[in-house]
Amino acid sequence: METMTVERVVHAPIDEVFAWLTTTTHYTSSPLVVRCRLARHGEGAPYGVGAVRHHLWLIGWFRERITHYDPPYATDYVVERSLPPARHDIGKMTFTEVDGGTLVRWTTRAEIPVPLLGPFLTRRLARPIITRTFRNILDTADTVLTRRPRPETDMARYNSR
Repeated sequence: METMTVERVVHAPIDEVFAWLTTTTHYTSSPLVVRCRLARHGEGAPYGVGAVRHHLWLIGWFRERITHYDPPYATDYVVERSLPPARHDIGKMTFTEVDGGTLVRWTTRAEIPVPLLGPFLTRRLARPIITRTFRNILDTADTVLTRRPRPETDMARYNSR
């Protein structure tokens, strides 16, 4: 199994970052993501525990199930099925307030289950593609969320007239 972690500060409040990144239909804003669909709502929130989501990325198709949901600090998921086939231990996003925004740490642990070549293919092929896709989604979140007007900013602008 190969552990892959990508970190990025998204320049927006933690609540907005958590909401955007856990609503995976937003991922289609990234050129590396073709389609995302919520197949089953979770407990207490659409993307809460038990939610099932289907993703079609340029690297493959994934059926994921949310296993932990703690807004706005963390969410965990597991890939139950994928094409091409892969083994997957855990996917996890954590969110931490930092000066200027929210630090997002996105970790996954997976491997390509091919005898003898699996570790090599995971390290040399899957790892760079997965981490690039994660980075691209986080970059997209930062772009989208920093362009969105904030209610307090709009009100301050209105009051200064």
